[in-house]
Amino acid sequence: MLQLNKILRILALICLSTLLLYFGATVFIPLTFGAVFAMLLMPLGSWLEKKGFNRGIASVACILVFTLCAAGLVYLLQWQISDLLKDLSQIEQRFQQLTDSLQRYASEHFGLSVHQQKQMIREQQSGGMEKATGMAWSAFSKFAGLMLDTVLVLVYTFLFLYFRRHFKNFVIRLVGNEDRKNTQVILQKISGVTQSYLSGLGMMIVMLWVMYGIGFSIVGIKGAILFAILCGLLEIIPFIGNLTGTTITVLITLAQGGSTNMVLGVLATYAIVQFTQTYLLEPLVVGRQVNINPLFTILIIVVGEAIWDIAGMILAIPLLGMFKVVCDHVTPLNAYGYLIGSGQHEQKDGNIFKKLFGRKED
Repeated sequence: MLQLNKILRILALICLSTLLLYFGATVFIPLTFGAVFAMLLMPLGSWLEKKGFNRGIASVACILVFTLCAAGLVYLLQWQISDLLKDLSQIEQRFQQLTDSLQRYASEHFGLSVHQQKQMIREQQSGGMEKATGMAWSAFSKFAGLMLDTVLVLVYTFLFLYFRRHFKNFVIRLVGNEDRKNTQVILQKISGVTQSYLSGLGMMIVMLWVMYGIGFSIVGIKGAILFAILCGLLEIIPFIGNLTGTTITVLITLAQGGSTNMVLGVLATYAIVQFTQTYLLEPLVVGRQVNINPLFTILIIVVGEAIWDIAGMILAIPLLGMFKVVCDHVTPLNAYGYLIGSGQHEQKDGNIFKKLFGRKED
């Protein structure tokens, strides 16, 4: 009976936490991204402090480096997209041809004439001006919200970097004296796991850019660099991202008038890159720092999407990795840590930033 009550309390806590995260998404998503990015940038901030910079200047420098990297990536994407838009009229014509082919196929196999299909489309598009205005306003609202969230993430990242020792001491004060040492170990490992996963993921994305760029260039796709960057960036969304990037590449290749051989070349590039990523890049670059069972990896991504949409899918794995660290070091939760884990021993810390800059425990 006591065991049943314990399980029911845990389930109730999970349900309440899920509801809190779902309804508080507007607040918690930027805050969580800020905390995760702060952990990623912490080694750089510590290295700058060792060089004589005070914590405020070091934190600002970390934010500037992070912002410049993001701005450089956005500029590169804009440059590649502008080149692709030069062939926009040709792509539109090709899309029209593909649409006509699909209409003829539907007419021949499903008994829907082209006129009936156009009538159905017109009915769905009735009130076009109102819908267009609504879509434009919705797009503007989402863009404004994205800009606001971006600013909030940068502010939160700076504050977490600047006050990290204060927050660490607060957590330590919450526990009893007998658990302080274990709490310090947990905080250190949570930070290390996050840094290792994100820095390794970043390096793997750069390698994917190179491999996809070479493969798409050999195939002869226009805008090969753009699609290589797109496929690499979408890797931050596990499982779904790489399939989405490849699907977009195939569709644009067809719209550009690409042949069947080009489409097969894109798929072959995807297969080769995925094989290399799974069996070489992930073990060597990312490693098994998170050390999560594949079942729970998929499950947490599905749950993350249900609670926080795409942001939840991006944050799901590092957050579950942090939770596993807590379970591994809190005796009553050890069984849950074992259940979530892959059953393999964690490798040594492969954090790229730690190797480059060193890390001061603070």
